[in-house]
Amino acid sequence: MKVKFFIVALLFANIVFAQKKNLTDNQMLRGDRIPNLIQSLPQVLGWLDDEQALISRRENGDTAISYFVVNGKTGKLIPSNKDVLKKESVESITVQSRNNDLFLLVNGKEEKQLTRSSDPEINPTLSPDKKWVAFTRKNDLYTIELSTGTEYRLTKDGNDLILNGYASWVYFEEILGRPSRYKSYWWSPDSKSICFMRMDDSNVPLFPIVGETGQHGYVENTRYPKSGDPNPAVKVGITNTIGTSLVWADFDEKNDQYFGMPYWTPDASKLLVQWMNRGQDSLIIYSVNTTDGSKKEFYKEVQKTWVDLDDMGSRITFLPSNKGLIIKSDKDGWEQLYLHNMDGSLKNQITTGNNWGTSIEWIDTVKNIIYFTSRQHESTQNNFYRVDLNGQNQLRLSFGDFTHNINLSPKGGYFISRYSNAQTPDQLVMVNNKGKIILELGNSKGNEFNDYSLAKTEIIRIPSEDGKFQLPIRITWPLNYDPSKKYPVMINIYGGPNAGTVRDGWQFSPLNQWWAKEGLIQVAMDHRASGHFGKNGVNYMHRNLGNWELKDWITIVKWLRTKGADSTRVGISGFSYGGYMTSLALTKGAGYFTHGLAGGSVTDWHLYDSHYTERFMDTPKENPQGYAAGSIMTYVDSYKGLLRIYHGTMDDNVHMQNSLQLIRKLQDAKKHFEFMVYPGGRHGWGGNQSSHSTNENNMFIYKNLLNKEMPALIVR
Repeated sequence: MKVKFFIVALLFANIVFAQKKNLTDNQMLRGDRIPNLIQSLPQVLGWLDDEQALISRRENGDTAISYFVVNGKTGKLIPSNKDVLKKESVESITVQSRNNDLFLLVNGKEEKQLTRSSDPEINPTLSPDKKWVAFTRKNDLYTIELSTGTEYRLTKDGNDLILNGYASWVYFEEILGRPSRYKSYWWSPDSKSICFMRMDDSNVPLFPIVGETGQHGYVENTRYPKSGDPNPAVKVGITNTIGTSLVWADFDEKNDQYFGMPYWTPDASKLLVQWMNRGQDSLIIYSVNTTDGSKKEFYKEVQKTWVDLDDMGSRITFLPSNKGLIIKSDKDGWEQLYLHNMDGSLKNQITTGNNWGTSIEWIDTVKNIIYFTSRQHESTQNNFYRVDLNGQNQLRLSFGDFTHNINLSPKGGYFISRYSNAQTPDQLVMVNNKGKIILELGNSKGNEFNDYSLAKTEIIRIPSEDGKFQLPIRITWPLNYDPSKKYPVMINIYGGPNAGTVRDGWQFSPLNQWWAKEGLIQVAMDHRASGHFGKNGVNYMHRNLGNWELKDWITIVKWLRTKGADSTRVGISGFSYGGYMTSLALTKGAGYFTHGLAGGSVTDWHLYDSHYTERFMDTPKENPQGYAAGSIMTYVDSYKGLLRIYHGTMDDNVHMQNSLQLIRKLQDAKKHFEFMVYPGGRHGWGGNQSSHSTNENNMFIYKNLLNKEMPALIVR
C-alpha cells in the first residue's frame, strides 16, 4: 500500500510540476504585464570607435539603467556611463515651419523669422552647407540666403496646373514615394545648384473626392491619371541658388515618359537622370550636363516585363573621389550589385546568389570590401554578408536560421546583431567581421518563458501546385491544437507584386494568443510573385494581376484543410491590394474562401493609377483580356459566402468608386454582403473610427468564424 501510494503521489507531483501558466484575458487584451515572459534587451547607444560600443541595460526589474562599454578586441563588458559618447559640440542649424512661415533655429533656439507670407512654405530643405534653405510656395520654387535673409524666387509660372519642385499626385504616390511629401527638388552636393521637376497637370483628368462636412459638403478635385490616361508632362530643370541661371535638361516634355529620382555626382559636375518609357520596360539613365542641359546615355536596362523605377535613392551608390559607382539591378532574375566606372561602363559584377531585399550597409574603400544585407540564405530572413569590390570572397557573416538586424562598427571591424526567428525571442550578440561570435550581450527570453502555455507559431513551406515553388506561410496554431479536430481559419494578406508579408522573426502578440485561445488558425501567406523567388517569381504577374496569387493561395488552403481547417469557415482579410485579393477570393475563389474582410479595395484595374497599374498590366488598350480577367466584376456571379466591404469616403489613393462599383454589381446580382463607410477616411483612418473598424471586423470574426458572441473585453 505504501509503495503504491508513493508512486501515485510521485505521478501527481510530476503532473503539477509540468502544468504551465495560462495568460489571463487582461494580459492578452488589456495590456497587463506578463511577468518574466519577455525581458528588455540592452540598447546599443553608439560606437566609440571601431572596436568599442556603448550599451545600456535595464536592471532591478527595469527600474534602473546601467551603462557598459563592450570591447570587441578583448571580448569584455566594462561598466561605464553615457557621457563617454559625448562628442565635440557642433552648431545645429535647422529651419522650422510654424504658422505657415519659416523660422531659423540655431542650437534649438529661434534666431530669426525667415518668411512673412500669407501663403504656406512647403518642404523647407537646407542646402548641404546649411547656408541656404529652399522651399516651394504656391507651386513655385524659392530659396533664402540664411545669412542675409534675402529671398529669391527661382520659378515664376507656378499655378494649380504647373508645379515647380512640388510633385503631381502620381509622382508622389508611385515614383518619388510618400516620404518625399510631394517634394521634387534636390540640392547639389556643393550647395550651388538645385535640380527640380516641373510638372504640368493640364491634361491629367480630374477626379472629384467629396467631403461630407458642413451644410453643403465640399469637393476636392485631384489630378489623378487612371490606367491609360494622360500623365503629367515633366521637365527637369537645373538652376543656381538665386535663379539667374536656369537650364532645362534635353528631354521633350510632350513624350509619354516617366522620370525617376535624379542623382548628383559627388563633385556636382553632372546630374544622372532616370528616364523610363510609358511601357516601363526600358530604363535609361542619362548623364546631363548642368551647364547646357545636353544629355548622354549613361546606363540602359531593358527587361521583358518591367523595370522598377527607383523611388528611394537605392539604385545608385557612389564611391568616394569619383572612383566609380555601384548600381543595383534585378535584371538577371535576382538583385545583384554591379561596379561601374564614372562614365557608366561596367567594370564587374560584385554579388552573386539569390539576393533579394539587398541593402548596402558600408563600403570599406581602403580594403575594397562591401558589407551588405540580403535575404539570400533564406527568403524569410535577413542576413549579413561581405564581398570584395571585385566580386571575390563573398561570405555570410551572420549565423543560424535567424533574421538579423545589424549595427556595424564605423570601419566594419565588428557588428552587433539583434537576431530571432518565429520561435526564438530576440537575442543580442557582438560578432567580428569574420563571422565569429565575440560576446553574447542579452537574451529577451524571460526566466519563466518556458513555464507559459503559448500557441505555437512557425514558418512552413508548401509546394505550389505546379511544383515550381515552395510557398512560405507563417502560421499560429490554436492553443492545445489537435489535428484531428476542425478549426476556423483567419488569413491576413496583402498580396501585391514584391510585397511579401511572411518574415521569420520574433513577433509575439498577446492578441494573437487570444485568437489562438479562441480556436483560430491564424495565417499569413505569400505567393510566387511576393518577392521570395526574386524577379523571376515576380514576373509571373506581368499582364496578369490576381491570377497566380489566387492559385497559390488556393493551394495553401487545400493544405490547411489537411491540417484541421474547417472548409466552411475560411476567412481572409486584407486592405488596399489585400482588399482586392480578398474580394477576388470570395468571388473567383469562392470554392475555398468563405468569409472576407475587404478594406480600401481596388476592384477593377481600370480604376487605379497609371504608373502602378501599367507597370504590371500595360494599358487597357494593350491588354484588354488581362484587365477583364483581373477585375472582381467579372466573377460576381460566382460570389458566395459573406464579404464585408469597408472604405474611407475620401480615399485619395484607391477611390471609393472601386467599392461602389462592386456594390452595384453585387446588388444587380442580388447577392448578400455587408458594407461600412468611414466618412472623411483616406486610405486608412485613425481615432475612434479605427477602433470602430477593428471592433466591427472582430465582431465579424466571432459571428461567422467562431460562431459565438464577441466578449465585451475585446472591445476597444
